[in-house]
Amino acid sequence: MLEKIQKIKTKKIKTFMNIKYRIPNYSNEKLFNEANLFLLWYLPKFLKGKRRNIEKRKISKIFRNLLKRLIYKKKVFIHRDFHISNIMITKEGLGLIDSQDAVFGNIAYDLASLIDDVRFKTDKKFKDKILNHFIKNNKSLEKNKFKNDFEILSVLRNFKIIGIFSRLSKRDQKHKYLKLIPHAWKLIEDRINNNIKFKDLKNIINKNFPKNIRKNEN
Repeated sequence: MLEKIQKIKTKKIKTFMNIKYRIPNYSNEKLFNEANLFLLWYLPKFLKGKRRNIEKRKISKIFRNLLKRLIYKKKVFIHRDFHISNIMITKEGLGLIDSQDAVFGNIAYDLASLIDDVRFKTDKKFKDKILNHFIKNNKSLEKNKFKNDFEILSVLRNFKIIGIFSRLSKRDQKHKYLKLIPHAWKLIEDRINNNIKFKDLKNIINKNFPKNIRKNEN
């Protein structure tokens, strides 16, 4: 399914209200602003005053540097919320819902959404199996380069998710999402541990958000 939707080329469409709409590009700036939701809604619960501003700037700089390390520039159709809960089994085959936020972006993004899904726990062996299957079926991809982009996008996406769930709790009084935050942290940990490109990020996370914080709903 993912290989098929990534072949979509149409950018200009009409909505069900007959309004012209152009599917936007998923720029690095947009990815950065989304990851920054972590800094806006989660970080202030634990860091205060001058220290909060200092650490916020440091993490923000790390986010930007990671985005600069993305390799694949060619943009493909991105569902943007591609995870198991949005995939439906129908008589005609698999169907996909919630595509209203679709964009054109990095080829690794939707796969990262599927494999490192905060709502669905899977082991490393299964994750690697899906990743390797996708790469094998896409002959144009170079494994190490693709894995680089996959890991960066997975990590930044889960920081975004922590920020969104914190916002839902604080702003909208939807506290049920907080229970998913420890798993989002676990997904981040699994990607940054023993991974040299995340060394600075790992150090600053361990300094400001130790494991006792990451393992608890906040």
